[in-house]
Parts: sequence; C-alpha cells; structure tokens
Amino acid sequence: MGEEIAVYGGYGHTGRFVVAELRERGHNPVPSGRDADKLAAAHPDLDTRQASVDDPAALDRALRGVAAVINCAGPFAVTAAPVIEAAGRAGIPYVDVAAEVEANVDTFARFSDTVVVPAMAFFGGLGDLLVTAALGDSAAADEVHVAYGLSSWHPTEGTVAAGAVSSARRGGRRVRFTGGALEYHDDSLPTLEWPFPSGPREVIGEFTMADVVTVPSHLAVPEVRTYMAVEAARDLAGGVISERPDQTFVVDVLVRSGGVDRRVVASGQDIYAISAPLAVEAVERILSGRTRATGVASAGKIFDAADFLRALAPRLTVESLGQGTGGTLGW
Repeated sequence: MGEEIAVYGGYGHTGRFVVAELRERGHNPVPSGRDADKLAAAHPDLDTRQASVDDPAALDRALRGVAAVINCAGPFAVTAAPVIEAAGRAGIPYVDVAAEVEANVDTFARFSDTVVVPAMAFFGGLGDLLVTAALGDSAAADEVHVAYGLSSWHPTEGTVAAGAVSSARRGGRRVRFTGGALEYHDDSLPTLEWPFPSGPREVIGEFTMADVVTVPSHLAVPEVRTYMAVEAARDLAGGVISERPDQTFVVDVLVRSGGVDRRVVASGQDIYAISAPLAVEAVERILSGRTRATGVASAGKIFDAADFLRALAPRLTVESLGQGTGGTLGW
C-alpha cells in the first residue's frame, strides 16, 4: 500500500506531473495549494487541501497525516520556507523542484533539522547526480561544466514568475560560481560552441542554473559553470508559454580534476515531466531509509547517485563517456 504524499502546488504544470507519478507508483497524492478552485478542477477525484503560504495553520492542516511533502509551487523564494517550516512541525521530509539560485541558497542557509532536499528536479538535482556519479568516490574536482542542450524551452507561467523574482533579487545582475563563491556581475554572456556527443552546438556561457548551488554544497569544486543551448535561451527570453512543450534534452557534464576529464551525458524528453520521477524517487528513497545524509542535502549528497540515475531508466538515458586527458574546449 502506498503512502499519502502532499504535493504543494499540485495544480501547476510540474505539480500535475508529480501527482500522476505518485499515482502510477501506487501512492496516494494529496494535492494542496493556494487556489481551492484550481485544485478541485485539476484533481476532482482526490482529497485536495487549500492552504496559502501566509497561513501556517492551513499549511499544518494540509500536511496532517501525510508521510512527506513535495513542493512544486514557485516562486520558491516565497513558498519554500513556509512549507519547510510546516514540514518541520509535522515531522515529515520535504522535497522541492526549485530552480531559483537564491531560493536554494536560502534553503541551505536557513534549515538544518528537517530532512530537506531542495532543487530535486531537472535543474539542480539532475546535474548534481550526474556530477557526483562522474566523480565516483572522489569529493573534489578542479572544474565542473554542465551544458544543457535543450531543443527548445517554452516556459510555463511558474518558470516565468520565478525568473522574474530571481532577477529582481539580483537587481538585474547576472550570477556565476567562481573561486568557490557566488559572484554577481553585469558582464554580457558569451556565445560559445559546446562539443555535445551528437555534434557541436552554440550555447550561452555562464547561463547559471541551480547546479551552482547543489554541486558545491557537498563537493569541493571552486568552479561550476553551466551553459544553455542558444535556441532554448532565446525561447526563454521571449517569454513563450506552452503547457505541452515538444522538447528533447541532453545534459552533458564534464568534470575536470588533476588534468583528467570525466564525462557523463544524460538525455530524455521534457524537462518538466522528468522532474516528476526525480522528485518522487527522492521521496521514496527518503521514506525507505536509502539515504546517506540528514538535514538539508542536495541529491548527490543524500543519495547513491549512480543507483538513483539507474532507477530513472527508461525515461532518462545516462551514458558515461569515460576518462581522458584534460584539454581545451576551444574557447
């Protein structure tokens, strides 16, 4: 018999994927969120529980009797802390799908007691698992590069809203992770060529994603750089909204340490859909005790990264391209 799992933001695009994934695995999802009408319309056959993040008593009622909560409601700068605090009062683990750099920084800085896994999604969680798997038994590297080869990126309303909040928090500046710390800057982002296994593609350099928080949270890596395919970056900048993006992705991870390169590549379809098995697999592993850490921890720290990635097949294909002598990337 499955567990009752709360899904905060259960009527959103990713939230609906998470609810479906829970049902497919035999669990009993309990969708929750701010809008009672949207909850009822999205899940007419489920026990839905309305709760706003500014109402602690309502959040407590929403989490009563459940085994864990998955937060899918952005902007996470607004929702993460209240839902984590409610999870702490309920004594249950918390997982979210936050891609917001600053929101994830806040989560690592503020919480320690409750089992919390932030950014357990396509951005942040997947990259961290791939980097950790590439390193094997090592916990340090000189450089980490994560290149996102999305065929397109038609963002949801939640993605656009979260991006606006992050931009406002930065005062419109950009962010990079260098010298072992986040650095805010006004430099323009370069266009580069990344050598994906299927062939070179143009990418935007320093297109910084949540990996710059998750990876160095547990690995000694002074340089973490992320890149985005030019086509996807243009889609995102245009603010195109699509509820059903026809999208494929490749995540190409290059880890450099002591003059040796290690490379792992993952591929699949739909960055929002793949976030559901990532988050639900995380909850299942926490509830069954298959964890390596307590408190706030990224995916690569709390889980066996290689085993976790294998569990995502066939929806995610992961290939190790082995080791080689470090060289230049052509820029």
